[in-house]
Amino acid sequence: MQVQEQTFAAAQAGDPIALEQLLVQLRPDILRYARRQCHASSALEDVVQEALLILYRRVGTVRSAAALGAWLVKVVVRLCMLPVLMLMRGVEELTIVENSSRFATMPVDDLRLDLVRALESLSAPHREIILLRDMQEMTIGEIARSLNITRAATKSRLHRARALVKEYLNCTTGAA
Repeated sequence: MQVQEQTFAAAQAGDPIALEQLLVQLRPDILRYARRQCHASSALEDVVQEALLILYRRVGTVRSAAALGAWLVKVVVRLCMLPVLMLMRGVEELTIVENSSRFATMPVDDLRLDLVRALESLSAPHREIILLRDMQEMTIGEIARSLNITRAATKSRLHRARALVKEYLNCTTGAA
């Protein structure tokens, strides 16, 4: 991945033209990373779009142009593995062997679709807090500041949102 240092620095400084050039330039690399990480997933374009959106929002947090490639790979891997991350972060506690085997045998694309439907079923505040925490990887403090709520309210809302996603997933996969 070749990124001009000047373009990268200008994009970090907020230059909209440089940022657009950076996004256009990096799209093929992001798509290549997504193909490698997401395998034959039907969600490749979604992963690419989300990665570009995250880059757009967080380009200022990347250390240098040299670190950008590794940073983007990490973003793409996390986007491709979102269902697994959500499970690991407590959305679904796989304590019952029956649940474990059901999710283990479920195709990844089906699990992704169920997760998307679960997120769509949430109210806007609950969906927003999950996306901020799990997709944009914001800390509790960052989320609280961006939503103008307390840290305690942030934690409570996040816990409730994850519980609702868990409930949705248990109902939809249990009915199948």
